[in-house]
Amino acid sequence: MTVVVSVKGARLGDGWECMVDVAEPRGTSRHTVRVTPGDRERWGRPDEAVEQLVQRAFEFLLARESPSQILRRFDLSDISRYFPAFDEEIRRS
Repeated sequence: MTVVVSVKGARLGDGWECMVDVAEPRGTSRHTVRVTPGDRERWGRPDEAVEQLVQRAFEFLLARESPSQILRRFDLSDISRYFPAFDEEIRRS
């Protein structure tokens, strides 16, 4: 199954809000992800745009669940509450 993820981020306060569109053969879903400076520091790579970090996070999520199962609105840090392996795996991806 081919899934295409596109991420557009914008500054929101001292963090970011990213709009994520996930397109698959069955349709498209839209998700909003809030990213704090702490999230970016914890999981981002040096000089990585916040959009790239969120893209990697969605690759992690999509390997574990379908787009329809992903929350429509969440904080990036919420992923580690649902998937304890996120913290370690996102750093390796």
